[in-house]
Amino acid sequence: MLEGKHVLLGITGGIAAYKSAEIASRLRKLGAEISVVMTEAATKFITPLTMRSVSAGPVFTDMFSEPKKWNVEHISLAEAADFVLVAPASANTLAKMALGLADNFLTTVLLAVRAPIFVAPAMNHAMYHHPATQQNLRILKERGVHIIGPDSGFQACGSEGDGRMSEPSHIVEVIENYFRNSGIMRGEKVLVTAGGTREMLDPVRYLGNLSSGKMGYAIAQAFAEAGAEVTLVTAPTSLTPPPGVKTVHVVSAREMQEEILKVFDEQDIVIKAAAVADYRPAVFQEQKIKKSGQGFTLELVQNPDILQSLGERKTHQFIVGFAAETQNVIENAQAKMRKKKTDMLVVNDVTAEGAGFGSDTNIVSILFPDGRRVDLPQMNKLDIAKKLVEIIAETKQKKQKE
Repeated sequence: MLEGKHVLLGITGGIAAYKSAEIASRLRKLGAEISVVMTEAATKFITPLTMRSVSAGPVFTDMFSEPKKWNVEHISLAEAADFVLVAPASANTLAKMALGLADNFLTTVLLAVRAPIFVAPAMNHAMYHHPATQQNLRILKERGVHIIGPDSGFQACGSEGDGRMSEPSHIVEVIENYFRNSGIMRGEKVLVTAGGTREMLDPVRYLGNLSSGKMGYAIAQAFAEAGAEVTLVTAPTSLTPPPGVKTVHVVSAREMQEEILKVFDEQDIVIKAAAVADYRPAVFQEQKIKKSGQGFTLELVQNPDILQSLGERKTHQFIVGFAAETQNVIENAQAKMRKKKTDMLVVNDVTAEGAGFGSDTNIVSILFPDGRRVDLPQMNKLDIAKKLVEIIAETKQKKQKE
């Protein structure tokens, strides 16, 4: 899968830098062309000569050294890369990446890269679990950076825990799998909805829900990485849209339905991951509602059922619904799947630890009209999204053969 691909291998300061030589060797054996960028700290752990020997490619360590041929090297390297791997990725470099700092050759190149970026964190387990490091990793994930590991075990400092860099064989395998699956949705038009809709009561208040949009955004990213042409219709969130995704912002359920119907007929796959309000106020108050010293009765009217209308309208589209349940999870989800005429339904118990609104992880079951069921354990939402892409691709391929 890596034959002829140009790899930019970034190495930062840490004892795990010695493993970078094996990573370069494995990538080279798979036919990749390698350019290496080392921070000054990295050269204290492994020499540029070693990396030049195992990679059979150039090694860059200094932003201001004489270029090997005339160009702006940090830009030309970024443009030439089919993907970037930073291994090991120290806590310091992860922080710089999250903030967009460019104070050395590697971080400057990373700011100019538009290709997929993989990082393999490596640090003491206390540093890994520090809130700042965890926040930086979350920021990078939201921007589409692929995090590999870390592993758990004995560390160079003598302690034991998670934070050690994943083994070179695993790192290379993850990258191979990415490129193996990166084209499975090429040519497909995919519509994804995300976030929680808001129904305005007055100019300052609304009826809403706790959806963060993280699952829908992860799905949009996973489909884009798999080669699909993705449109994301999103209710308000604090998230940054994934790169390469056409994004349409809406607020209410009716606005979401309107935008979906504009493009529905041309879509191949529709993923309804948004948490859409079932009801809205019967009357919108033009001015802010003031306290009256008495109780307040709010009349609600039902919103259109977007998923059901799509199920009834579909011609060739493969429709995937989502269900957030708190009781009788599978039974309620199966009933929803039948009523909405979806081709697949993803359900989770939002009361379960690690699966609720706003969580970075989820625990889902995937249901099919023929009675099949796939249960996924607690996983990062992006990993679940990638699994959904694989399952949908397999299911569509099977249906085409029937």
